[in-house]
Amino acid sequence: MAVNLTHSMQDYLKTIFMLTADHTRVPTTRIAQTLNVQPASVTSMIKKLADCHLVDHQSYHGVALTESGRTAALEMIRHHRLLETYLSTALGYDWADVHEEADRLEHYISEEFEDRIASMLGNPLYDPHGDPIPGRDGVLPPTPWPCLLDVPAPATVTIRRVDSSQRDALVFLSSKGITIGTTCTVLKTASSYIMIDVSSTHKTVRLPNAIVQRLFVDQI
Repeated sequence: MAVNLTHSMQDYLKTIFMLTADHTRVPTTRIAQTLNVQPASVTSMIKKLADCHLVDHQSYHGVALTESGRTAALEMIRHHRLLETYLSTALGYDWADVHEEADRLEHYISEEFEDRIASMLGNPLYDPHGDPIPGRDGVLPPTPWPCLLDVPAPATVTIRRVDSSQRDALVFLSSKGITIGTTCTVLKTASSYIMIDVSSTHKTVRLPNAIVQRLFVDQI
């Protein structure tokens, strides 16, 4: 029987999916931290989701999505990332501003609207941050790129994906001329930073490791 999911239930499923990307279970305390809610609220919601057969919760072993929960989570992620791409491509939103807007809209679009956005955009595989957009079949495109932190100097790389969870990091990268598709040359690696040359601006930029660990690249 189909479950009529509330917005809050959808948010929890999407969050659990993101936190269990490595196929491990996630403790409820981490869900609470990520969503910035009280542990008691998480416990209550997890019980509701478990009653709907959307999650499997084992005491002291954390939470995992069931197949039904995974399907629902991927649908919301598809909505979100298609909306981010539409906002960026069609409406000219900066990549630092699309996340919150998509968060507000993702609960309201119909499947027909989703399909029309995808078709208009040419059925993109990745959003403005390089995150994979699930297909209608729930399959995620590959993200084979290593973290820039693991690339030794000297090397020439192209930015393929950026962890978009921190808006300030996106703003900082934009200010340095770094976005998806930017080619850089790694000049030096140190314990707390790397030095790169940005091809499009011909400027040398020092990136702290807090930023470097958010960048995933294709080595040329």
